[in-house]
Amino acid sequence: MSVDSDLIKLYSGQILALAADIPLTERLESAQASVKERAPLCGSTVTIDLNMEHGKVVGFGQDVKACALGQAAASVVASHIIGRTSEQVFKARDQLSQMLRSNGPVPDAPFDGLKVLEPARDFKNRHDSILLALEAVTKAIKHIDKTA
Repeated sequence: MSVDSDLIKLYSGQILALAADIPLTERLESAQASVKERAPLCGSTVTIDLNMEHGKVVGFGQDVKACALGQAAASVVASHIIGRTSEQVFKARDQLSQMLRSNGPVPDAPFDGLKVLEPARDFKNRHDSILLALEAVTKAIKHIDKTA
């Protein structure tokens, strides 16, 4: 089977549907932290705004300029980010990285929708784009923790 046909299979209908319907795409006017992350291999970017109270995400906005895989990941993250604790977000980021890079298990609920990106394991050049949203959120949380 050719690499081209494998890549075509990677962009499943479910991934394309997630990419086409990304929630929380309005930037926050007064965010506690704003972080822009860029995937160097493909140039994808995700900029997120974050607000937290009592250790939980209470406000989130994002601007996603990424491939369909990065968009799908950002869609799943945005669908479940409100109400999550710092620990849940860091764990999801670590689990997603392990799922992609080490054939680890799918991230725990509520981020288990990232399972749709399992076929990307074989495409290392796509991993950074898929991780952008969670990387940006974890950096924003660290920034908020430093300033609190």
